[in-house]
Amino acid sequence: MGPFSEMKQLSRKGAVLTILQQDNLSEWARNYWGNVYDTIAMSEDRYNDRVVTTFKNATPGGVNYE
Repeated sequence: MGPFSEMKQLSRKGAVLTILQQDNLSEWARNYWGNVYDTIAMSEDRYNDRVVTTFKNATPGGVNYE
């Protein structure tokens, strides 16, 4: 994750929207990707909060599965 970029987030939303526009999605997939679409951070504060939450328990040089 890099610094917040509104253009990058809009690009991500566009990619997810492309998936949601497919006619062959199961209900589960539509719900999953709809949630992804709805939760893409569109403000720098929300994005930074998500970065902190994601990496606060990270182990340097490895993956922490706790």
